[in-house]
Amino acid sequence: MTQHNKTPDGLVIVDKPSGFTSHDVVAKMRGIARTRRVGHAGTLDPMATGVLVLGVEKATKLLGHLALTEKEYLGTIRLGQNTVTDDAEGEITSSTDASKVTREAIDAGVAALSGDIMQVPSKVSAIKIDGKRSYARVRGGEDFEIPARPVTVSAFRVYDVRDAEAQDGTPVVDLVVSVVCSSGTYIRALARDLGAGLGVGGHLTALRRTRVGPYGLDAAKTLEQLQEELTVMPIADAAAAAFARWDVDEKRAKLLINGVRLDMPAYDTAPVAVFGPDGRFLALVEEQKGKAKSLAVFG
Repeated sequence: MTQHNKTPDGLVIVDKPSGFTSHDVVAKMRGIARTRRVGHAGTLDPMATGVLVLGVEKATKLLGHLALTEKEYLGTIRLGQNTVTDDAEGEITSSTDASKVTREAIDAGVAALSGDIMQVPSKVSAIKIDGKRSYARVRGGEDFEIPARPVTVSAFRVYDVRDAEAQDGTPVVDLVVSVVCSSGTYIRALARDLGAGLGVGGHLTALRRTRVGPYGLDAAKTLEQLQEELTVMPIADAAAAAFARWDVDEKRAKLLINGVRLDMPAYDTAPVAVFGPDGRFLALVEEQKGKAKSLAVFG
């Protein structure tokens, strides 16, 4: 009996095109992989390109755990203009001559937005406020405040500073930046806050995600490439790359799959991926009082 029609369980690392929502990519992947069971870890705005991690079949259960990992971006911030969405998709709400902004001031502003910071997400975003998506509230004309939340910006670097002219003739400054940050950090909000701190306003004009956790652009494929050849990272490889590993013998493997809470060694990180003697990926577990509690079972 041939199995070639069966979609394998695993991750697909997509290099998302601009103009697609993350959901558009999922819909496209359902067609390519011929399965309804497709999900994504960590949305990317339509304007943005780069690494979007999709799970197919059983690997959809991994996604919630992967969404929490660190992310890396390359982007362009325009100083001198604010927009409704904090990026180039939204209409411009103010223009200010930014030509007098110094490199020292930019570096100080970047430093202030590095490390553990409190960030107010962009208003036009998918974040839910009292159960309603923020962008829906904006479109409905509501005035509301989004509470600040803690995020970690572990690296924020400026590679290039270019003088430019906006369409309306305003002298603006374009910064090419890279950011390494925790899940839930809005790069658009960093652009907005950097511009606000410099007194000229700012928004994001381009964004490319180069990494989600251990998965980088080197492993990513475009939708066209995936249409030609579906490349799925086997679920065992995906789990081994992203989580600490615990190898168990056959007896323990059986007990674990049947929900028995086994004694487990201590790990620095959670969750932990459990593998059987044949290298089969069995489960994601976390330690509770020295015992392994299953978060998701795959074996």
